[in-house]
Amino acid sequence: QVQVAESGGGLVQAGGSLRLTCVVSGRSFSTYAMGWYRQTPGKEREFVAAITASGTTDYLDSVKGRFTVSRDSAKNTIYLQMNSLKPEDTAAYYCAIDPFLGARAIPSHYWGQGTQVTVSS
Repeated sequence: QVQVAESGGGLVQAGGSLRLTCVVSGRSFSTYAMGWYRQTPGKEREFVAAITASGTTDYLDSVKGRFTVSRDSAKNTIYLQMNSLKPEDTAAYYCAIDPFLGARAIPSHYWGQGTQVTVSS
């Protein structure tokens, strides 16, 4: 069975950094795009960043220049390096397989459980 597991969230002050990790098990997804979404209570899940199998990246405008998504396909793992964090980055961050499908179309088993990032001011 496919399992998606995020880790690395935590509480940081504005301007700080965190690195999120997502490990996928059950099968190889080296030919799939993978990425990150985030969600705050009462709001829709929002696309943050993605990386294709060939290494092309895409980002939410508000995180460009601050966040970097990368992957290690041999380990079925992706990362999100988050620098210069702002309070508005506070959210539960979710790893997703095939992120370009959009939040409403990504199959339930292609999501991780979420890891909380809280940025204080």
